Amino acid sequence: MQLHPDQLAEHLAKPLASLYLLHGDEPLLILEAADAIRAAARAQSYDEREVLVAGAGFRWDQLAQAGGNLSLFGGNLLIDLRIPTGKPGREGGEALQRHCEKRSQGVLTLVTLPQIDWQTKKSAWFTALVNHGVALELNAPPLPQLPQWIAMRLARQKQSATPEALEFIAAHVEGNLLAAHQEIRKLGLLHPAGAISLEQAQAAVMDVARYDVDKLRAALLAGDAPRCARLLEGLRAEDTAPPLVLWALAQETRTLAQLRAQLDRGASFDAACSAARVFGARQGAYRGALQRCPTPLLRAALLQAARIDRMIKGLARGDLWDEFLQLALRLTQTKRVAT
Repeated sequence: MQLHPDQLAEHLAKPLASLYLLHGDEPLLILEAADAIRAAARAQSYDEREVLVAGAGFRWDQLAQAGGNLSLFGGNLLIDLRIPTGKPGREGGEALQRHCEKRSQGVLTLVTLPQIDWQTKKSAWFTALVNHGVALELNAPPLPQLPQWIAMRLARQKQSATPEALEFIAAHVEGNLLAAHQEIRKLGLLHPAGAISLEQAQAAVMDVARYDVDKLRAALLAGDAPRCARLLEGLRAEDTAPPLVLWALAQETRTLAQLRAQLDRGASFDAACSAARVFGARQGAYRGALQRCPTPLLRAALLQAARIDRMIKGLARGDLWDEFLQLALRLTQTKRVAT
């Protein structure tokens, strides 16, 4: 069954399930959840623990052997199976399915994975783990929810912060929850219980945010010009390859142009999305972006992207990062058109 991360503490106060699956894009949250499960297992008399790391050269018969070694210890056993790649392969997938079907009394299995794609989530081995155990997907909170996440962490150490301070901290730790955790702990060491002011946050919190082009694409579709500017500045500071930044901007521009062309021909929005292979939650983001992107604007944006491509190749002169910014601002302008 699927369990929301907020429900884990209450769940662990009860008798444990025989199998837990942790996966997601945030290593800190996965580590904390795994630690909580291991602590609960110790409290419920799982005195022995065997760690298996399914890396290069791993033999999947070790999983079956671990489950059958309970009599050697005379107590309950926790099998801590880690699959760093998230890809167990055919042999591993079959071994995991067999393990789910032949679980032994007194054996608890904890499986940890990194972030996995939708195809992996449909695989037989992943489905078996979810159906036979308790699964938690642990992802980093999106930026709008990050201040609340920080406030909850501060509350654990009997501290709070003003909304301005929370926004400041969030902007400086975005995309790096492990560093966020360390900065919050630092505030706990530097200041007593109580409220943290903006000035105190500014004096203590380092800029440890991480930026990636996927966040830039999301900000572009959302029409968030200030965030696009901040992300581009961060990507430049991190020496992100310009072709990767251009790919992100051009990809969204081409998709918007394709959708707009379909709409201009009289197609419905759903039909246009189907033709452009835009599905699910992404449709809402594109619908909003199309309301401010008429055909002439998108043509100009495509021409600008082509110019940036020539600049990257050394065939044209100009300030490359200023061009990126101008392209982003062009696509996030507020003029609205019918969709």
